[in-house]
Amino acid sequence: MKNFSDYLSECPAVAILRGITPAEVPGVCNVLFESGIRLLEIPLNTEEALTDIELAVKESGDRFLVGAGTVLTPEDCDRVAERGGRFIISPNSDTAVIRRTKELGLISIPGFFTATEGFAAIHAGADYLKLFPAVLGPGYIKDLKAVIKKPILAVGGVNKSNAADFMRVCAGLGIGSALYKPGKSLDEIGRDAAEFVRLATEPLN
Repeated sequence: MKNFSDYLSECPAVAILRGITPAEVPGVCNVLFESGIRLLEIPLNTEEALTDIELAVKESGDRFLVGAGTVLTPEDCDRVAERGGRFIISPNSDTAVIRRTKELGLISIPGFFTATEGFAAIHAGADYLKLFPAVLGPGYIKDLKAVIKKPILAVGGVNKSNAADFMRVCAGLGIGSALYKPGKSLDEIGRDAAEFVRLATEPLN
């Protein structure tokens, strides 16, 4: 069975599907896969998020990996695991959430903004770190990497104009409204996903 790092190596872009409905899940999952996306995050502040996760897992097979975002409590980790989610992403570095994630055998990707938060997350067992929001740009991440050796994903403010620059210093990108928003057509999602995949995977100059 492939793991998170395998899928991230195939395509270092995580599609954040905030607001997706159960009816949209099959179509959106398929168009994202066809465009090259291999990691899907469904935030828990989406209505019917757990149902969405379960449906996406059923769609996935071994084509892509499904996880949850905006995970704020250890109990949320349990609910995600019960629905088949394989990774846990949070906006913050909550050590109880990180530890419960690892107890469940899931991949832990907590959010951080400072070196202090990053090291706290690493000491609690985080597998990856999510810089959120990534508003200070790639230069800030480059500075953090001088001391933080865990792979960093940039989330919050990633768009087509800066994705390639972020990939020069990041292990991956989380892409939200620039890729998916409720009501966006499958054709538009597919076109934008393909462009983000190109920006995230093409050789860097």
